[in-house]
Amino acid sequence: MAELDRIDHSIIRELQGNARMTVTELASRVGLSKTPCQVRMRRLEEQGYITGYTAQVNQSRLGQSHIAFAQVTLTDTSSAALTAFNTAVQKVSAVEQCHMIAGNFDYLLKVRTRDMAEYRQVLGEQISALPHVLQTSTFVVMESVRDTGLSAAP
Repeated sequence: MAELDRIDHSIIRELQGNARMTVTELASRVGLSKTPCQVRMRRLEEQGYITGYTAQVNQSRLGQSHIAFAQVTLTDTSSAALTAFNTAVQKVSAVEQCHMIAGNFDYLLKVRTRDMAEYRQVLGEQISALPHVLQTSTFVVMESVRDTGLSAAP
């Protein structure tokens, strides 16, 4: 893969801010004409830098305003146990993000639900029942101060 230049980073940053803009508008913002901009976008997609285009949704308006982070410690961290957990956690729809962590626990889950009662149900019936779960610890979000979903490209 070729190293990204300033224009590639600009294309990615602009699309993160508004993936619905036209190629003509994007080209204008990054200082290219339409065709070279399209070629670069296609290359960024083919090389896996751009993996898709999605809508940012106001989860609170959809009744999913409760956010909790759950630390998960497993009983076993063999490759088979990690694979089993990774596969099973994909099926828990309330889990918005799942990250394997290097530290005092194994995974950090971002869980989004309607309220604390629903979170307790998800934790007790779904997350705790995942393969090899030894224990969990929950941290409830009181306020989201910054949550853009955007990476800081140079």
